[in-house]
Amino acid sequence: MRTAHQGVSEAERVAADVKDAFVSIAHLQPRITVNERVYLEQTTPTSEFAVVSRRVEVEHEFIHSWLGSSKRVKLHGTFAVKAGFDLRQGLAVDVRPGEIIIQVPHAQLLGIEQEHLDVLAFENGLWNRISADDVQNELSILPQLAREKALASNLPGEAERSLQQQLEQRIRTAQPLRLIYTTAAKSD
Repeated sequence: MRTAHQGVSEAERVAADVKDAFVSIAHLQPRITVNERVYLEQTTPTSEFAVVSRRVEVEHEFIHSWLGSSKRVKLHGTFAVKAGFDLRQGLAVDVRPGEIIIQVPHAQLLGIEQEHLDVLAFENGLWNRISADDVQNELSILPQLAREKALASNLPGEAERSLQQQLEQRIRTAQPLRLIYTTAAKSD
């Protein structure tokens, strides 16, 4: 009976360490089960958890010629792109005797915010003038280019690796820690 009590106490200590790690990293308490019994319910209704942020710079140029008259607009934008986890899709921790299983959705891009915009070229043609629609169309392309560049550099994968490393650093236990991604990765 004493051995069984020590095993339960150790599992509860590990569960408390896991809770403290999530509170430290994400400022939230996930739902934690110990040996398939609910130990703690999720208390913080956090919908998103950003893990990494990267500054992304993109350029786009528009040139249009009509009857020998050309107009040109060239823009340079700087964006803060954040990747992390949409926790509305579920987050659960199960502390078992042989391992700790953390179920979390795949990381995705959570936000793209424009920080700076430079107009590198704004050249009207003689009769082919730049319109407000031309400028609006070019401005709307920049965030999509930033999104594509962040996805090409695998920013969501970097967020998943970062979460794994942070959890391993904060949860001190002999049990292996296993992250299971519960949904397909989203591209947005």
